[in-house]
Amino acid sequence: MTTSVCPFSKAARPDNASAPKQADMTPPACPFSKATRPDDAKQGDTTPSACPFSKANAFAPKKSEIASEGCPENEGKLNKEDSATVPAKCPFGYDSQTFKLGPFSCMLCQSLLFDSSRCVPCTHVFCKVCLARFKDCPLCGADIESVEADENLQKMVDQFIEGHARIKRSLVNSTDKEEVEDDNKKVIYADVSMERGSFLVQQAMRAFQAQNYESAKSRLAMCTEDIRDQLGREGNTPELCSQLGAVLGMLGDCSRAMGDSSSAVNHFEESIEFLMKLPLDDLEITHTLSVSLNKIGDLKYYDEDLQAARSYYIRALDVRRDAMKHHPNAPSQILDVAVSLAKVADIDRTLTNEDAAIDGFREGMKLLESLKLDSEDSPLEQRRLSVLEFLKKQVEKPEQSAETAL
Repeated sequence: MTTSVCPFSKAARPDNASAPKQADMTPPACPFSKATRPDDAKQGDTTPSACPFSKANAFAPKKSEIASEGCPENEGKLNKEDSATVPAKCPFGYDSQTFKLGPFSCMLCQSLLFDSSRCVPCTHVFCKVCLARFKDCPLCGADIESVEADENLQKMVDQFIEGHARIKRSLVNSTDKEEVEDDNKKVIYADVSMERGSFLVQQAMRAFQAQNYESAKSRLAMCTEDIRDQLGREGNTPELCSQLGAVLGMLGDCSRAMGDSSSAVNHFEESIEFLMKLPLDDLEITHTLSVSLNKIGDLKYYDEDLQAARSYYIRALDVRRDAMKHHPNAPSQILDVAVSLAKVADIDRTLTNEDAAIDGFREGMKLLESLKLDSEDSPLEQRRLSVLEFLKKQVEKPEQSAETAL
């Protein structure tokens, strides 16, 4: 398998030379896909989207900067442009594109260790949050007499993360050393933070799925710092704004899961700020933007600030309506609009505006009844039927809020 750049290795090592067998697992879905960031798992759109970190990297070396690999005769030689960068393989087997476990991984959340804690007396190490759920060692079954922080190991993990995928090492032959020192031929250190960003998001998503929210938040915070650094150098490019908006949305999810609604709102608001700088004719951007708006609306709803909640739901509905005008035949977009209509109508009913609520529910029903899906869209069809059933019940006999049902 392809491995990523690791600054701790000068030479390539064989893939999986020391990695455990269970490391060769299917990678989890990209956290930037619709399926992983729905409105509280309410959208039902299971179409995966492309990870923003998979796009062309402005900092990745050009073809002319890459030395030929695999041939011993070419090793250490410069190309025609007198510079070369060759990615070294990570000796620990970590990779930003494939699912692997390594010596710095927690076997429970399968992410890199965070607050490393060692079981006594068996000495197995896990994340502090992960280990707190067990009375016996989850790896060997030994009784846990006490738990000790492994600060030295955690320091190594932090140093590994800080350096991971940051540098592509240049190769020069011995005859060129003096020229390099004279600055006639420059050694290239390429900042490949796009690769680093993908790696950090991968680790954050594993931790989030295992409910290790502090770990996920830490990795995502580092990712936002990297993207902000790039924004400072390149300006608000569409690619960077899209990436930062998506990662900030994930930070909002972490804060909300940790019960910090104020920080969650701030992250979602900042996510919206960057996503609003992008053209809204892209369904992926539209979906991520409307999801962030709806999640702020949900938080306001739970705080019983109904007017504020309604304003955010209306903004999300407007974004989705506009998107549906550009993509009238996109089933996922039609379903999104129906869900937003249900949210606004539910608020209207709570605010005793029953006529407006009934109109909203019926408009959503009309959209879903006219939506015809192919047999291959069975997950989306199940979602359509579920939302349609809820809307019909609200018109006939209102019993349940949209926030708890959708």
